[in-house]
Amino acid sequence: MEIEFDVKITPGVLYDYMMHHTYSHMAGLMGSLVGVLMLLLFASNRQPIALIIGLVILLYLPWTLFLKSRQQMLNTPAFKKPLHYRLTEEGIQVSQDDTIEQMGWDSMVKAVSTLQSIVVYTTPVNACIFPKKDLGDSKYKVIEIISTHMPPKKVKIRG
Repeated sequence: MEIEFDVKITPGVLYDYMMHHTYSHMAGLMGSLVGVLMLLLFASNRQPIALIIGLVILLYLPWTLFLKSRQQMLNTPAFKKPLHYRLTEEGIQVSQDDTIEQMGWDSMVKAVSTLQSIVVYTTPVNACIFPKKDLGDSKYKVIEIISTHMPPKKVKIRG
């Protein structure tokens, strides 16, 4: 079983990936918790500094990720054109122009879904991002291929 498709990485898709990546790790969750605690502190004792700190903590990371996604789009030549993916029995092949890269299923770290994409991590910080809007009706076949070739404990995809 194999499937081929093209994807276009947009700033919105990249932002969605960065938000998921950040808030699915302890540092992102702890930052949010501290921000919420500061807002609760403000609600209980009306200290303006608690409100300011809470809002800064809760808004800073999403805003910087938004800016970073825009900057990364501008600075990454590979995002300027569509990427062609081929999922096969051996792994994931990505190509653009004359460049082809092949990654085996056994080297994949994990697969997850975000609101906008299916993401297959090739390292703890690098990933193949498949925007659901680009997959269309092929989305379920992509999920099936990933689920067939990766151990269940590494796959956290919700349709």
